[in-house]
Amino acid sequence: MRSRYSAYVLAIEAYLLATWHPSTRPAQVDPDGALAPQWLGLQVRRHVTTGPQSAIVEFVARYRVGGRAQRLHEVSHFVQQAGRWYYVDGEFPTATGKSSAGKSPAAALHAGRKGNASAKSTGERQ
Repeated sequence: MRSRYSAYVLAIEAYLLATWHPSTRPAQVDPDGALAPQWLGLQVRRHVTTGPQSAIVEFVARYRVGGRAQRLHEVSHFVQQAGRWYYVDGEFPTATGKSSAGKSPAAALHAGRKGNASAKSTGERQ
């Protein structure tokens, strides 16, 4: 998780794509585009092994876009294959405590530049 957050901060597209599971990976990621957020911090709230080769990581990432502070709260799903962890997708808890699966706020920032509106946000176990 922390390594993918760092890759977003440093705009390392190759690493983001390499750590994204092929079943949900977008064609490209533009972490340094015109609407790129200024990342302000990451808080990993919990990580749970959910099976022999799967886990979840809940985190809150803070960022600023156009002078407005935002936060991304996600429960990310990961799978391990051939000894490597891959981000699959995420759910986005709402203020009511329920989750909503789908596109994250960070992915929405990049969707127009990527041409892939179904892309998910950051995340990696480790």
